[in-house]
Amino acid sequence: MKENKSRSIGKSISWRVLASCDTILISYLITGSIAIAATIGSIEVMTKMVLYYFHERAWNKFTFGRV
Repeated sequence: MKENKSRSIGKSISWRVLASCDTILISYLITGSIAIAATIGSIEVMTKMVLYYFHERAWNKFTFGRV
């Protein structure tokens, strides 16, 4: 069964929100500061999007697992 693009976009956004909330929670538990936790979460969103882009581009160079 093939997934349409809007479903993939929705899943990507929901995962990003969930993962960022996790980062903010862990940061808060470690630092005790919601301001620091929110700052870490904000930075994490940007760095993870950039890293994911380059990760995907790198994987596009390999044929491993393609049919």
